[in-house]
Amino acid sequence: MNTHPGHRARILAATTATAGLLLVAGCTSTDDGGSGSKTAAGGVEVVKAGKLTTCTHLPYPPFQSEIDGKVQGFDVALIDLVAKDLGVQQDILDTPFENFKTGAFLNSGECDLAAAGMTITEERKKNVDFSDPYFNATQAVLVDKKSGISSFAGLKGKKLGAQAQTTGEDYAKSKGLDPVSFESSDAVLNGLRTGQVQAVVIDYPVVQGWLKDKANADAFEVVDNLDTGEQYGFTVKKGNTKLRAAINKALGDAKADGTYKKLYEQWIGPYDESAASPAAS
Repeated sequence: MNTHPGHRARILAATTATAGLLLVAGCTSTDDGGSGSKTAAGGVEVVKAGKLTTCTHLPYPPFQSEIDGKVQGFDVALIDLVAKDLGVQQDILDTPFENFKTGAFLNSGECDLAAAGMTITEERKKNVDFSDPYFNATQAVLVDKKSGISSFAGLKGKKLGAQAQTTGEDYAKSKGLDPVSFESSDAVLNGLRTGQVQAVVIDYPVVQGWLKDKANADAFEVVDNLDTGEQYGFTVKKGNTKLRAAINKALGDAKADGTYKKLYEQWIGPYDESAASPAAS
């Protein structure tokens, strides 16, 4: 499942250098009925004038969830950097998770990109183009302290939960387990909290945030961390090289100037150099 971002990043660096020259040309299009340009800075075409429209699937803390009536999180903050570079505002659309495998909303022109704590896989690359990886994700085995489970190996014969259509579910099934499927990460954790399942396999950063709540930490614990070689990426419609280059540039800049580390600490927890995906070189 691992990807090798290094060589892609070098090629993209060359394309972003020329992007600045296109600024002047892109401000005359009014194919959206005259309400402004659908071409952002760098000649990047957007589906809605003045907006960078992001498809996501809520809730998925700490990457994106509604806090005080506003969608916020690590993914949101990183894509805000892209929007700022492009001179537009990010606009977030909540869509079904299944859509991210097929790229349906990108293809139909409802979204410019998708950001949903999404693992880069060969399967998904058939339908969408991924940015450079921005996060290395491990899978946590989170259990009820009363369950007596002390590792992944101890899950056999126990009631296990996972989020449908995710790599955590795929991993559990590949090891001969039959997890109960839940619709969202919140539903998975709620299933554990209410005793529907005794353990869950779920992305570690999600658990980190959840265990910040003392009541949760008192009753549940991580007994194993599975390195499945997963890296998260943002996706764009196949062939949308300009937007992909703009995303990679914003990620590279954020890593170089310390913004990435600051956002990581704000949303995920203590900064772990190895968890941050390889910097674009």
